[in-house]
Amino acid sequence: MRSAGFGVLFCLLLYSSVWAQQTATTSAQGVVLLQQSLNVLAGATSIADVTLTGTARRIAGSDDETGAVVLKALATGEARMDLSLPSGQRSEVRTNSNNVPAGTWVGPDGKAHPLSQHNLMTDSSWFFPALTLVKMVSSQNSSVSLIGPETRNGLPVVHLTVSQQFPKLPGEIAPLMQRLSQMDIFLDSSTQLPVALAFNQHPDYDAGLDIPVEIHFSDYHAVNGVQVPFHIQRYLNNSLILDFLLQTATLNSGLTVSAFTVQ
Repeated sequence: MRSAGFGVLFCLLLYSSVWAQQTATTSAQGVVLLQQSLNVLAGATSIADVTLTGTARRIAGSDDETGAVVLKALATGEARMDLSLPSGQRSEVRTNSNNVPAGTWVGPDGKAHPLSQHNLMTDSSWFFPALTLVKMVSSQNSSVSLIGPETRNGLPVVHLTVSQQFPKLPGEIAPLMQRLSQMDIFLDSSTQLPVALAFNQHPDYDAGLDIPVEIHFSDYHAVNGVQVPFHIQRYLNNSLILDFLLQTATLNSGLTVSAFTVQ
C-alpha cells in the first residue's frame, strides 16, 4: 500500500512538465451542462478570490462544538480553512506553486503537519462551487462523464463525474492519478446549481483505500452577481463532520498567495 503513495509522489514531480501536453476525452453534453451551471453561478463575473465567514459546528466522535470559520480561496488553486473552536484553533491550507499542489494542517497544539500528496488531487476550493466549476470547465485535461438524472438528498439532480487525464505518465500510474482526481458533481435539475460534490480521501500511507467525502450546498444568495451557498456541510464516510452557516461572502478583495502561508 505504501508503494501507491510513493507512486503518487513520483507523479507529482512530473506534474508540471506533462500538464500542458495532456489531452482528454470527454462528454460534450457533460461539458455543456457544467458550463450552463457555471453561467448560473457566476454569469460573466470573473472570480479571482473569495473570503467566506460564518459559524462552524465540528463533530468528531463525542466532540460536538461550535465556533467560527473563515474560508479563503484563489482562482489559482490556493485555499484555506481556519476554525476557531472551544478546543482551539484548527487550520487546513492548500497551495499550488508551479502547478504542484501542497498542503498542511494545524491542530490546537500549533504543530504543522503535511497533507499527503494523494489527498491533494481533488479541487482545493471544495467549499465554493463557482471556483470548482471554473477549473472543471477550463482545464484541457478534464474528462467529463454524464451519469444522468437521479435523486440526491431528496432532490432531482443531474450527476456528472469529472477527473483529470494523465496519458504521458506510466500506464500503471496514470489510472491511479485519474482515480485520485475524480470528483462527482450533482446539479439541481431545476436551477442547475450544484447541490453536492463528492470525492474520496485516503489514509496517509494508502492511496488505494477510498474514504468517501461529500459536500452539501444550499441556501444560495447572490453576492456581486455570483451565487454563493450560505449553508455548507461536509460529510466523511456518511457522517456529518462540519456544518457551516455563512454570514458574509467577499469576492475579489485582492487576496494574494501570502494569505495562504501557515502561521
